[in-house]
Amino acid sequence: MSVSDPAEQPLQDRVNNRSQRPTSEAFRSFMASQWAPADAPLPERDEVADFAARRRRAISDRFPGERLVIPAGPPKVRSNDTDYRFRPHSAFAHLTGLGLDHEPDAVLILEPVDEGTGDGGGHHSATLYFRPLAGRDTEQFYADARSGEFWVGARPTLAELEARLGIATAHIDGLEVAVTKGVGSPAIGGISIRLVRKVDENIDALVDTARYNTAQDQDTLDLSEFDALDEQLAEALSELRLIKDEWEAGQMREAIAATAAGFEEIVKALPRAVAHRRGERVVEGVFFAKAREVGNDLGYETIAAAGNNATVLHWIRNTGSVRDGDLLLVDAGVEAESLYTADVTRTVPVNGTFSEVQRRIYQAVLDAADAAFAAAKPGVKFRQVNAAAMEVLAARLEEWGILPVTAAEALSDSGQQHRRWMPHGTSHHLGLDVHDCAQARRELYLDGELAPGMAFTIEPGLYFKAEDLAVPEEYRGIGVRIEDDILMTTEGPVNLSAALPRTPDDVEAWVASLR
Repeated sequence: MSVSDPAEQPLQDRVNNRSQRPTSEAFRSFMASQWAPADAPLPERDEVADFAARRRRAISDRFPGERLVIPAGPPKVRSNDTDYRFRPHSAFAHLTGLGLDHEPDAVLILEPVDEGTGDGGGHHSATLYFRPLAGRDTEQFYADARSGEFWVGARPTLAELEARLGIATAHIDGLEVAVTKGVGSPAIGGISIRLVRKVDENIDALVDTARYNTAQDQDTLDLSEFDALDEQLAEALSELRLIKDEWEAGQMREAIAATAAGFEEIVKALPRAVAHRRGERVVEGVFFAKAREVGNDLGYETIAAAGNNATVLHWIRNTGSVRDGDLLLVDAGVEAESLYTADVTRTVPVNGTFSEVQRRIYQAVLDAADAAFAAAKPGVKFRQVNAAAMEVLAARLEEWGILPVTAAEALSDSGQQHRRWMPHGTSHHLGLDVHDCAQARRELYLDGELAPGMAFTIEPGLYFKAEDLAVPEEYRGIGVRIEDDILMTTEGPVNLSAALPRTPDDVEAWVASLR
């Protein structure tokens, strides 16, 4: 068998066949020479650094004496050897202040120290383990398609990130020791680990192995005890995000302003959408262009739903046509470079004018949204916002003769018939994730009280499917949702997305002005 026989090439090396990279010593030597020196001064401290430090301190106070491991996550394969644009895990972004796409595989470790001697007087010292910029005299510089500067652009150095974030940094080569050293039962002087799981499989395996190898009795080891430790950390990190700090609120305002600009582009593109066989893709495309132009990306896949597609709650195929006389429901949000996202929905008449029945349905949804907003006050339970909207929708459905029972019967726990046409909740928390704080305990989320700093949506809707024989024919094929992003303050709720028209008259005037 010859050396060139493909059977001798290891499978994992075959991905490099397309590169056809020279391997001569002359090439390597030449590639390592004649590069301008990189003598840029260290960057200034990021505005977010002090806010992120306070968040780390809050988590440190929750888990003194334990090692906390928070991975950013690895790149995710899209197809063969191409990756999706990288987005770090939200818990990592929250505790470091790092957004964008330059920290794949990074891990934040909060190492326990003597009480009160850690960062900011806390119980831990934080270190960010990171793969820094490779020197131009290394093969990684030009040969590593995932982290080499020649392929993906410059990465920050350890010193640069430390200056920006105020967090000690270390090369990722030291990560394994940092995660596993001293792990064991606290009863015999070991260190307990808590991990944000299902972010990086390699880190999961590293922690699991360390726990297993240091267990006092491997035969009776109860892995569910470790799962509980990790779940409590995920819960605490999620609950920490229930109250947004001043910096976070500013980022959300930026994301929402960018989203409003994206909605204007959608309305301008309506004639082109009507003329295209897949007009929903035209709508999706113009919003995505604005998101990439002014932000980092979409906060989630855009719902661009015309006609009956608007009755599909998470319609993201966006393959339908946009027809004159239909309503167009668009649920979209721009993700800022900090990764905070907006989540806004507007429903507009494609031809610029609501029909009588469209306006009737739209006004009912708007009234429900306004009732929910009026109910949202500091100290009010989160679930009461939903209840206020449901009361309005049930009453309208009864007025129209659609409900098979009275509104009061429908609103009872044993009824709920109105939910056929409004099956989702009216509100969810919003922030780094479009459905933020998802691991928070029920008593702090649904049963929790609204407090200054909370950011959430108000998004009632009515959805009458074309095949729904329980409603009059004139209602069928119409879906309406109005969604706004709310910031609770000490004075009450503030609608951060109020710049986008909401009343039917204002929506019609808006469409006319942009067309």
